[in-house]
Amino acid sequence: MTSERYNARESEPRWQRQWDQKAIFASKNDDPRPKYYVLEMFPYPSGRIHIGHVRNYTLGDVLARFMRAKGFNVLHPMGWDAFGLPAENAAIERNVAPKAWTYDNIAAMKKQLQSIGLSLDWSREFATCDPSYYKHQQKMFLDFLRAGLAEREKRKINWDPVDMTVLANEQVIDGRGWRSGAVVEQREMNQWVFKITKYSQELLDALDGLDRWPDKVRLMQRNWIGRSEGLLVRFALDPATTPAGESELKIFTTRPDTLFGAKFMAIAADHPLAQAAAAKNPKLAEFIADVKRIGTAQEIIDTAEKQGFDTGIKAVHPFDPSWKVPVYVANFVLMEYGTGAIFGCPGHDQRDLDFVNKYNLGVTPVVCPEGQDPKTFVITDTAYDGDGRMINSRFLDGMTIEQAKEDVAKRLENEMRGNAPVGERQVNFRLRDWGISRQRYWGCPIPVIHCPKCDVVPVPDDQLPVVLPEDATFDKPGNALDHHPTWKHVTCPKCGAKAQRETDTMDTFVDSSWYFARFTDPWNEKAPTTPDVANRMMPVDQYIGGVEHAILHLLYSRFFTRAMKATGHIGMDEPFAGMFTQGMVVHETYQKADGAYVTPAEVKVEVIGGERRATMIYGDEEVSIQDIEDLTEAQ
Repeated sequence: MTSERYNARESEPRWQRQWDQKAIFASKNDDPRPKYYVLEMFPYPSGRIHIGHVRNYTLGDVLARFMRAKGFNVLHPMGWDAFGLPAENAAIERNVAPKAWTYDNIAAMKKQLQSIGLSLDWSREFATCDPSYYKHQQKMFLDFLRAGLAEREKRKINWDPVDMTVLANEQVIDGRGWRSGAVVEQREMNQWVFKITKYSQELLDALDGLDRWPDKVRLMQRNWIGRSEGLLVRFALDPATTPAGESELKIFTTRPDTLFGAKFMAIAADHPLAQAAAAKNPKLAEFIADVKRIGTAQEIIDTAEKQGFDTGIKAVHPFDPSWKVPVYVANFVLMEYGTGAIFGCPGHDQRDLDFVNKYNLGVTPVVCPEGQDPKTFVITDTAYDGDGRMINSRFLDGMTIEQAKEDVAKRLENEMRGNAPVGERQVNFRLRDWGISRQRYWGCPIPVIHCPKCDVVPVPDDQLPVVLPEDATFDKPGNALDHHPTWKHVTCPKCGAKAQRETDTMDTFVDSSWYFARFTDPWNEKAPTTPDVANRMMPVDQYIGGVEHAILHLLYSRFFTRAMKATGHIGMDEPFAGMFTQGMVVHETYQKADGAYVTPAEVKVEVIGGERRATMIYGDEEVSIQDIEDLTEAQ
């Protein structure tokens, strides 16, 4: 007997209809069976699914079906990470409303995902651009504000001149905006921030307990948090060389053992001492202006050519009053890190060595490798950053690095200048507070009002959500909310005076930093979560997504869960018990003459005269072959 060939077009829809009718993939919050929460990073509604979505959701689906078969109450929901610049850019390019573009794409992608037959609980579906979702996000923002976990502060920011919005350091790739590709600029603006630094040590320590996370991801987070132990040193300044009689310059160093190798001091372009010196030196002011044209991301600083400007200011060595060290403004020092000032020891730091070689400041090695003769050990083009014994360091000579660190710390702790010691042990973190202000329309409105009498006033809880206006226009550069004729004009809820809404919206990474908690009870209209349900269904037992989100999304989510716990919305610290990064499918990309990218399916590649040539399959238009990129991003 010959078996009939399986007819997918006929069988799949029929079975999927039965699954939907019987709601066999819907989980119940009161199910007495043990729970299992499997979640893939939810997609951005771009309009069509790609191989990254299929790969990501198939992995989760296999696990969800397996655990369901084992008798677990499986929570396997789906939603949409729906705010963001692509929708706003589409509105500008196509003359359509961001909301219409987004919901049309959601409908199209939902139909595509459903056709695959994934075992998803669609009853819990939401989009982050739904007011019913971001109402609760606004409520949590106000809770965080009251708890001291959200603040408004003036800070240096990365400005994308094309998208005309602030970018987090993590959103600057090779010195360019992650969406627009434009070279970022450095500006100073009032920004709303989440105080993630309050959890720096806790976020670091807790990584040891995430034993079902990839080691690579945990290492990336450790490096980003960047804990360092060192010494705060107060260098005296020669008052005869300072612009306004300044007396000292504070630096933080992890290598106080190398103080006798110091050849220069370097301060950030926006350090108060640099600004004071620039006020009397037009050439320095011009140099500082050039430095500020690059962004604040560490990646930009690391890759830029190292440049400095000698201010003429001299710092006094803490162990020798006759030893004067020149103070430079340098483009590789940021005010946001440490004290915005460093001392340069070129013998044992490659960046410092490159700098002194450029400006002919000389090199004195102070750490000699074991087995080397200190008298003949020299450093020219390659810094030595290994272990060894101290040399050329007076009373430290012959000590190990650790012994020298301890000796320097004790000496400077016991030496007083005024009412404070010259040296003080400190712990610093690389992690900075999360700037969430974005000067764009298509995002969650920040629920505060600016009153000329009362300053910043939270929107009352009973007036949430603050809903985006649907009649925004995009015929001017910048923020459509700021240009709207009526939306931002309100009365102060505190004093009744004329006031204005905050026109910045939240970084879209806020939307994705708590959606996993909302999935546990998306029907609760009164609060972001139902704590009893969230505490029973969470943490996510298995989270699946790309390693490209190891820092931004995963770190922000870990902070947000702690902040939600502190404000009573949830009872745990960690959102994801297990993390699986599914890897990437990569392919070279293709770009038309007008800059538009086309898919590999639209292109034919031939070798002509020994060179590869790419053209459109239809029309024979030539396209340029670009870099190999990830095709599997699911967010």
